[in-house]
Amino acid sequence: MEKPSNQLLKLSRSLFTDSAEQEKFIHAVTNPQPFNPAILWLQPKPTENPFNLEQVALWQPEFVDRLVLNTKPGKHSLHQAGHYYCLDFSSIFAASSLLTITQPLALILDMCAAPGGKSIFAWKTLNPELLLCNEVIGKRLGMLLSNLKRCQISRSATMNLDSKILAEKIPETANLVIVDAPCTGQSLLAKGDKAPGCFHPVTINSNASRQKRILANSAKIVAPQGYLAYMTCTYSTAENEQVGEWLLSKFPQFQPVIVPHLEKYRSHLTEIPCYRMWPQHKLGAGAFTILFHNTTEGQKNQLPADFLDSARFTNL
Repeated sequence: MEKPSNQLLKLSRSLFTDSAEQEKFIHAVTNPQPFNPAILWLQPKPTENPFNLEQVALWQPEFVDRLVLNTKPGKHSLHQAGHYYCLDFSSIFAASSLLTITQPLALILDMCAAPGGKSIFAWKTLNPELLLCNEVIGKRLGMLLSNLKRCQISRSATMNLDSKILAEKIPETANLVIVDAPCTGQSLLAKGDKAPGCFHPVTINSNASRQKRILANSAKIVAPQGYLAYMTCTYSTAENEQVGEWLLSKFPQFQPVIVPHLEKYRSHLTEIPCYRMWPQHKLGAGAFTILFHNTTEGQKNQLPADFLDSARFTNL
């Protein structure tokens, strides 16, 4: 067993008061275990499923299959044909907060979209008239565009703009803005991946500042009565609960939404309703999700006529 760092020990104590739970958390982070792969069906499931399935989680959407360990769904011909998208089960947990939204949505913006999993989940779940997938890191655009094309996600378009520019160009236009925020990626360790410096206070605070900036710009884009979804794959409260609390203090028109099917996973680290997947529960490496509703009354703005001129449409 890898010896936990002092920073990890400190984090565990901030997350759990129970010493046994602290130990389980530390063990899960320092002793990576394989997690079951999952797929999100975009076409009707075949009569005979080509994969062996794991037990269904209570919150698992019906269009998602969790597969037995060591399955390689990315190598199957149905994957190449765009019948399904391979998505980490922790990501499905976080994105499942969107299932709470029941009204039709004209416009969804995914602010940090690459490689496309949350965008595709939102498209499958909410069937918007237009899905805008933004990615500020230019070198990640190719992967995003490729996945949207392979999965035949229409009507969708990709963009490469900073959140501040989008807030200035298209305020109060989107019925839903998704912020799957850049973070320290602490849950990567539970999967056996690297995340250098992820527990260091400077790294955490730097990420939290960036998250607040992106979230504030995203809030300005949400139309009246629209939604703002915030998600990460990290553990620190500074990047999760505290960011949610900060948003509510700066934008009081937003209110957190209770997600009934995730109540079992409600965070004990704040009074506001938000939800956590922990690595010691062995469903996934970890995730955080919170959904906000813009309670402002009024009409949404329309996209400027020239705004989509620079966007790259995937399918029409």
